[in-house]
Amino acid sequence: MQVHQILRSRPKSDVITVAPGSSIADAARLLAERRIGAVVVTKDGKTPLGILSERDIVRDLGRRGAVCMAETVDALMTRNLISCAPSDSADSVLEKMTAGRFRHMPVMDGAEMVGIISIGDVVAARISELAMEKNALEGMIMGN
Repeated sequence: MQVHQILRSRPKSDVITVAPGSSIADAARLLAERRIGAVVVTKDGKTPLGILSERDIVRDLGRRGAVCMAETVDALMTRNLISCAPSDSADSVLEKMTAGRFRHMPVMDGAEMVGIISIGDVVAARISELAMEKNALEGMIMGN
């Protein structure tokens, strides 16, 4: 299965973004309201400057306390993004996420961000794919 197939299968594929200079508190509120694990930091909605996850916020809260909530997303975001392309396989995305120990990845078509994919999206797609393979094999064995 490829990334573009996973994005198409999701109910809504809008990327939730925040502008550089937004507060950590505003980003955390957005994460909670949307029930998501990460926001992309971008000026134009197409060029990611960084990504901020709930893990980033929790780590800094644990280290420094609530004072970090008044700072900007620029201070905590991951700047060196690892991304994927719509044509990448689910397996290659899982490998990158596992090796890098992160759960969200921007999907880039050239220089433009066209979506974001989570490890949950990829795992759900792989489970669905495996279930279809299992059913096909059972059908072959049973003679259907």
